[in-house]
Amino acid sequence: MQLQPISVTPFEIGSTEISDSEAAALARTTVNLFNAWKITDAQACTLLGGLSPRTWARWKEGNAGRIPRDLKMRMAHLMGIHKGLRYVFKEPARGYDWIKAPNAAFGGKSALEVMLGGELSDLAVMREWLDAERSAW
Repeated sequence: MQLQPISVTPFEIGSTEISDSEAAALARTTVNLFNAWKITDAQACTLLGGLSPRTWARWKEGNAGRIPRDLKMRMAHLMGIHKGLRYVFKEPARGYDWIKAPNAAFGGKSALEVMLGGELSDLAVMREWLDAERSAW
């Protein structure tokens, strides 16, 4: 018996694309995370790349709808930031407070202020910084 070659596209091999159902779960988790961080609706919209207040209100009601790729990546970074904080701080409340505290590592700005630059790269930088902090142990 001769095996037939299988045609595989690059996206099928080790794909890291976030599915729609995963994105919906990320949206629900993001709402909960922002509640824990005690951030404003305006800050939430900025962190989510300029999400409209109306769309954010729908998210809070549990209706995220279709989520574009950029927004999926933003939420993935936010979850990475949350995970990093959970590793650094044993008490979740300390991590939630740290987000808003001035930090010499960021020129006296808080992590939230850095992330509120609005760019995807602002979230990526914070995630990388936290990953580096916890890997230094």
